[in-house]
Amino acid sequence: VQLQASGGGLVQAGDSLRLSCAASGRTFGNSATGWFRQAPGKEREFVAAINYSGSTNYADSVKDRFTISRVNAKNTLYLQMNSLKPEDTALYYCAAWAGLYYSGSPRWWGQGTLVTVSS
Repeated sequence: VQLQASGGGLVQAGDSLRLSCAASGRTFGNSATGWFRQAPGKEREFVAAINYSGSTNYADSVKDRFTISRVNAKNTLYLQMNSLKPEDTALYYCAAWAGLYYSGSPRWWGQGTLVTVSS
């Protein structure tokens, strides 16, 4: 499975950005998928996930600002990020689990796309 994340960039606080993750080699509908991020000097952290049925889960820090979605027909995962804050600055990774639910660690990872939010 290959995951290709895109859509990162430099934005100002309060702006919006949408990340995309295109998958090949596996049908998205058969896997839970999600987003993680790693800020400079910090460990990688969970951002959001969506399971095979569309049920979602979010980190408290992004709840009500970020929305994860998926178009199975396009094998593409999205992360709509609104009201961005400087603390959202990080390298964002898309990931996929081997199973239907987001349990444990993802099995596959994308290469990351950089989001920088200026104050």
